[in-house]
Amino acid sequence: MRIDLHTHSTVSDGTGTPEQVMHEAYEARLDIVALTDHDSIDGWGEASEVASGLGLGFVPGIEISAKDRWVSIHMLALWPRPFDEDLVAMLARTREARLTRAREMVGLIAADYPITWDDVMEFSGDAATVGRPHIADALVARGWFPTRDAVFADVLHNGSAYYVPHYAPDVHDAVRVIRAAGGVPVFAHPAAHARGKVVPDRVIRSLAAAGLAGLEIDHRDHDDASRTRLHDLAAKHDLVPTGSSDYHGEGKLNRLGENLTSPEAYEALRAQRG
Repeated sequence: MRIDLHTHSTVSDGTGTPEQVMHEAYEARLDIVALTDHDSIDGWGEASEVASGLGLGFVPGIEISAKDRWVSIHMLALWPRPFDEDLVAMLARTREARLTRAREMVGLIAADYPITWDDVMEFSGDAATVGRPHIADALVARGWFPTRDAVFADVLHNGSAYYVPHYAPDVHDAVRVIRAAGGVPVFAHPAAHARGKVVPDRVIRSLAAAGLAGLEIDHRDHDDASRTRLHDLAAKHDLVPTGSSDYHGEGKLNRLGENLTSPEAYEALRAQRG
């Protein structure tokens, strides 16, 4: 069984529609795939229907923006009830904050790299969640940078002069909301130092007590030492170890199925659905 529990579509910052992502998952010989767009469930219906027609197992998910004090955290929510009031309210507030932040950042960036909000909207299209990757795409299209990754390394990283923070719920609150909505929370790329600061081990211990189910360990942004440390933490705190691609289409180098979740880990997560 080839299982990938972390992918993105044009509903957030991927470059393929939910339908295209499911077809690509089929072509990558996946057996089960989750769609986990940032702070949105809008792609679930389309993805589920296409996956069913292809004989793919589909997992509805979300990558929820959260924080611990000043550290940004991404939390995968697998199988949550889509119309849970607290979950819907939390996602809506975060999407609005992301949109406001993106507008502010474009205003700052435009002073040095002439782009407009309309340029960004060309790339965000009908996305439910507008974010920095769409700004990056606009800068690449204007010829200022060769790739999304180059933009993030120079202009859009957390320490940049153009960076603007946005609201995100406390990660412990996010875990509780996910659990109350029947979902299964998995900490996405918890040791991805290249993305910015990461939380210390004590936070993972605290999250385990609050209801965290798993740690995404096998991920492109984790080196061997980080994977070993995370496996030790998972074993110590009874957390399910997972692996995922974090696929974004052409937006990133990540390829579908490059890291996978074992069937045993998948069943352990599925058993925790509310």
